Amino acid sequence: MGHVSVSVLDNAPKLQKALADAGHGSRREIEAWITAGRVNVNGEPAHIGQRVGPDDKVRLNGRLVQLKFYHRLPRVVMYHKPEGEIVSRDDPQGRPSVFSRLPRLNNGRWISIGRLDFNSCGLLLFTNDGSLANRMMHPKYEIEREYAVRVLGEATPEVLARLRDGVQLEDGMAHFNLIVESGGEGANHWYKVALSEGRNREVRRMFEAVGLTVSRLMRVRYGPVMLPPRLKRGQALDLTPNEVEALMKLLPPEQQTRVNRQPPVSGASPPLGEEGFWFDNDE
Repeated sequence: MGHVSVSVLDNAPKLQKALADAGHGSRREIEAWITAGRVNVNGEPAHIGQRVGPDDKVRLNGRLVQLKFYHRLPRVVMYHKPEGEIVSRDDPQGRPSVFSRLPRLNNGRWISIGRLDFNSCGLLLFTNDGSLANRMMHPKYEIEREYAVRVLGEATPEVLARLRDGVQLEDGMAHFNLIVESGGEGANHWYKVALSEGRNREVRRMFEAVGLTVSRLMRVRYGPVMLPPRLKRGQALDLTPNEVEALMKLLPPEQQTRVNRQPPVSGASPPLGEEGFWFDNDE
């Protein structure tokens, strides 16, 4: 009798989840790699949904990878991104990357939870756990992000109502869950906005749709994590194990099948800790 893989056990994790949990990428990335034939299990091409266990030999791009089959608390890092850095490891233009500013990982790699535009700043979150990244980024979980936005000009009450109710963008309707004035001087006015999506440049495009130009955009919250005042521009800070555990409890449960969409995290639970951590995503 040949090798009998424990991956046939019903309680063994699926391959894409095991690889994501070990920090090799997001589930979406890994599923694409499996489809492309870049992953094999015990010398055979892998397939999406395949289950794996401790006795299985998993190779990614021909290299044997180590998977962990015990509960491991993810690592989560906050980074205060300045303008002028790109959220990518490779850039043909050679611009500075946020990944060069992060602490080193012994195993796996940092996964960005959402992105910020090159000219945007504020809170970025990174983790070595693909499942956690998925729970914070996937649209079905509706994790709310909050931004401080400076625009040239002032929005009338009618314009504010349009942004709350929804404006048409090229990729569909979009609206702010919250938009309130936050002061300003001269031609510049600040607004606090929140939304539960992370579409590309969505905040900027929404203001452009009503005739206003964003001159500065800063993310201040992602889900339940607030950008702490002590975290200066260009600095990274690990969440403590207690904060990571609190974050995971506040997030909606992972959805294995199609179910009704969960309500946003905000409004359901208070911020984390004395420093008011809240968590946020894409601009």
